[in-house]
Amino acid sequence: MLLSPVEFFRNLPKKECPKCGQVMEEQAESYIMECEGCLAKKVE
Repeated sequence: MLLSPVEFFRNLPKKECPKCGQVMEEQAESYIMECEGCLAKKVE
């Protein structure tokens, strides 16, 4: 049985930072893979 698209997206796991594991809030046009804290450490 196929899931409806709404159910499919509802069942996806939360987006997590691959470096520290912090759950990130997803944004419609955001392709950032790391949280702001890990990104800030790269800039320093």
